[in-house]
Parts: sequence; structure tokens; C-alpha cells
Amino acid sequence: MDPPLFPRESGRFIAERSQDVFVEEEGVQKVAEMLYDLRYSDELTADGWKKANPLAPAPTSDQGILCFSLLQALNWVFVVDTMNFSFWPEKESEQCEVTYKGTTYTGYMTLCAAITRAMEEGIPITDPKYFSQMSVEELGHVLRSDNKTAMPMLQERHQALTEGGRVLLDHGGSFRSFISKAENDGRKMVELIVEKIPSYRDEATYEGRRISLYKRAQILVADFWGVMAARGEGDITNMDWLTMFADYRVPQALVYLGALRYSDALMQALKNGELLSSGDRREVEIRGCSICSVELIKERLCKLVQERDGQTCSVNSAIIDFYLWPYAKQHHKEMAHIPIHHTRCIYY
Repeated sequence: MDPPLFPRESGRFIAERSQDVFVEEEGVQKVAEMLYDLRYSDELTADGWKKANPLAPAPTSDQGILCFSLLQALNWVFVVDTMNFSFWPEKESEQCEVTYKGTTYTGYMTLCAAITRAMEEGIPITDPKYFSQMSVEELGHVLRSDNKTAMPMLQERHQALTEGGRVLLDHGGSFRSFISKAENDGRKMVELIVEKIPSYRDEATYEGRRISLYKRAQILVADFWGVMAARGEGDITNMDWLTMFADYRVPQALVYLGALRYSDALMQALKNGELLSSGDRREVEIRGCSICSVELIKERLCKLVQERDGQTCSVNSAIIDFYLWPYAKQHHKEMAHIPIHHTRCIYY
């Protein structure tokens, strides 16, 4: 069997054949102009990752949460990204919640809060020796909710985390030692993660071709970059090879901003609450066209910077995603009329 197309090529392949999701040129230009106005802002740097997630570890500095060593910070990132999938509730009124330091979190942030809470409680949740062999019950305790709504997919999170931990133990015993095999190259990092850790193989078949989206593998590399950049060590090559991280929140923002358009049939299906299975043609089109859309936004943004400022643009697709994801969270009320697609899977 032929290897899958990489995410960028997959996005282009899907967008050229898509039946229910369409990249809109006018909206792409509009978003590029919006980002151009932010070109000197910290929001469009690797530091934006830390600002978007107040619970993300800042190694060697105490920001009132925990003081992380670099190894701990990188292992924290690995633990969180290995379980970073499927937080949407069956009913909007029944959200899993975790309160930490007086703030109650929902969605993805419940995972971040739960892992940081466990560390504060003395549970060695960032030690691969521990999490590679922890029981389902132990993980359930770590991820416990403050209400009756548990975090979804506990069994799948347990399988992914223990499997990932065993891989780390086979490669030096930490995420830093594991990822060092990729020679500080963003592309090689993604390829290494996908090769060695099965739960990160976010692939499908579309119109007879194997394609890949690699949401979690790419965000793991980008989060590694964010931690290292916070230490002034973010000089990782080939970061521009990464695409956006195709999930269910950023596509909603792209539709809201006019860079993507859903067919009437797809929009109605989503409004009716239809679940899309992983690999469903429409699900693949939403994610693939999101990748293609952000690639075009990046190209237009870099063209604007070159034409208007005479400078080279350093913004990559990961940084655009770092901006769009919190943007979607902050503007969720304004875009509530645009349904997110729901797919219960381990890939996002």
C-alpha cells in the first residue's frame, strides 16, 4: 500500500475534490488582512501558545502554578497531547468540569487542569515509568470531574497514554530523549511520532487515496517548540512544514470568518446533530479543507508582508492555529449559529 499523502498535500487533494466543504478566496484574503494587522503582536509568535493556555508549563519559572523542570514540562506536554481528543459533551448542559486554583475549566482545559492538579497532589503523572503502567482506575482518579459528567473515552485515553509511555521508556525514558532522535527538525519529529506511536496515526482514505491529517502529532511538535521557545531555544528547523491542527473548533472559526463554506446539506446535517464517524467523507472534507484554507491564508499573509513591508514573513501555519483556536473560544457566542462537527475518536 502506498504511504499516505502528508497533511499539506492531503489538504490540497481533498479541497480539489470536495463535495460539501469549499475554500472561499474572499474569506481567505479577509483573514490574511486581519492577521496582517496583528503581525507585530505576540499573538502571532510561538509565545502565543503559552498565552492561549495559562496552564501550559513555563519551565524554570514559577508563574503561581507549579515550577517545572524542562524534562517535566516536556513530559507534561506529551501526556496532555497524547490524551488531547474528544472533549465535546453529549449534552451542552452536561460538561465535564475541573476546578484548579479557583478557576473552573471545561473542554480541553479540563485535561490540562487535571494533569497539573495531579502533579500538585504528588502523583508522578509526568513520569513515563508511572504512566506507562498506571491502571484505568488510577487515570480515572487523575481525570476526575468536579461534577457527575466524566471526561469521555477514559479507556481510550488510558490505552493511548500507557502505550505512549512504553514508547518513551524504549527511547531514553523521557519525551525529550525520544524527540531528540529527530534532530531538531519539525518534519522528522512528526514522522518519528507517527512511526513509533500508533495512537497518533491520524489517517484516512479519500477518493481512493490514503491521506493524513496528523492533528495530534503536529500539535505535539508545536507544543514542544512552544516550551523550547519560552527558554530561548526555539530554533527548530522545518516548522513551516507543519499545517494547522485539524480539529472541530478551528473549522468553525474559518466558516465564521468566511474562509470556509459548508454546503446547505452539510450545514443542515450538523444543525440536526448528526454524528460524523472518523473517516466519513464529510468529516475528512471539513478537516482537509481547513488545512488547505490555512495554507492559503499563510501564503496571502506572507505576500502582504512582502509587498507592503518589504520583509520576509515568519508566521507559519502552527502560529495561525495558535491564534484561531483561542479566537474561536473567545467568540463562541457570536459563532454559535455555526455548528461544530461531532466525531468521537482518538485523533482530535
